[in-house]
Amino acid sequence: MHIDSSSFGNIRINGCDYSSDVIIYPDRVDSRWWRMEGHRLQENDIKEILRMAPQILIVGTGQDDRMKIDPQLKTLLEQKGIELFAAITPEACKLHNKLMKSNKSVVTALHLTC
Repeated sequence: MHIDSSSFGNIRINGCDYSSDVIIYPDRVDSRWWRMEGHRLQENDIKEILRMAPQILIVGTGQDDRMKIDPQLKTLLEQKGIELFAAITPEACKLHNKLMKSNKSVVTALHLTC
């Protein structure tokens, strides 16, 4: 899955446009992703990702870096051996495209607005 472009509230992945937060799995895009608390990422928000246990999880924290990752989730990811990269969404998109060229298992969760 390649991110073609992104802007506030919009993203184009493999030629398809989305206007809601997304999780990019190796084989599909989940455009119905939402969190229990909009600007706080917690374990319950990424249960499917945790079951998949990718080598790398990239989190786009929004255009203004407003989404924060719960410290307990960071600890859980570390315990599961999942490497976490968190950055503002434009930077997370660039990292996604770069790491997709590696032979590692990557999942990317992107908050598209603030």
